[in-house]
Amino acid sequence: MNTEIKIVADSSADLTSFTGTDFASAPLKIITSQNEYVDDKNLDVEGMVNELIKYSGKSSTACPSPIDWLKAFGESKYIFCITITSALSGSHNAACIAKVDYEEQHPDRKVFVIDSLSTGPEMQLIIEKINSYIKENKSFEEICNLITPYTKKTALIFMLESMRNLANNGRVSPITAKAAGLLGIRVVGKASDKGQLEVLEKSRGEKKALISILSCMKKAGFKGGKVKIGHCLNIDGAEKPKSLISEEFKNTLIEIYNCRGLCSFYAEKGGLLVGFEC
Repeated sequence: MNTEIKIVADSSADLTSFTGTDFASAPLKIITSQNEYVDDKNLDVEGMVNELIKYSGKSSTACPSPIDWLKAFGESKYIFCITITSALSGSHNAACIAKVDYEEQHPDRKVFVIDSLSTGPEMQLIIEKINSYIKENKSFEEICNLITPYTKKTALIFMLESMRNLANNGRVSPITAKAAGLLGIRVVGKASDKGQLEVLEKSRGEKKALISILSCMKKAGFKGGKVKIGHCLNIDGAEKPKSLISEEFKNTLIEIYNCRGLCSFYAEKGGLLVGFEC
């Protein structure tokens, strides 16, 4: 492992560890009037999700502070830092502040901060691509020049069974969230080019929504690249788009995994996040 180079991401990347390159996760927090959930390796995600289902009050999230980012940077000479979309969180801004402080304290070190304009599985694709460049012994500057164009070739489609937490957190209208829940509507959307949530389709029931995921992926430019499917306590739902993708695009590398705290908070039980290469 090359300890001179480090990859750091906030916990919305759904990673607590990473094999191949030195890695650290800066945890976000989910906050209610009753509890504060720290999105680190010790978090009981399923327990948090089930507690939030019963909770009816306001909720919020807190991003890593610049100090948290500096702690995650450690003592590495070259750091690649990937954050959740700046359109939904202050994590990117905090990381940029930490970068300035770190480089002022250590003039011989460099930090490259990447606004993923996304979350979860799409962030993982970016991290894995950086790791592949490191394995190819590319320089820090070369990787910086290569990774930005790569982020333009990845995308995120999501399917939500509930928007209750999004409404509680002020991300969508409470009326919209309540109507979707009462009518059994499943929302399929994407992370827009500006990193905002953009609704693409609304389907009555999960079956139609799962089928529409692949259609939305193809409209976004998917032609059989790498795919990662994060789910919030919905492994059966995650298997359906995997099967449909595999049927049409043979030999496509598809990974299914469990969302961690922050992504589970927004996706809620039953939600899916699909990151893919275009």
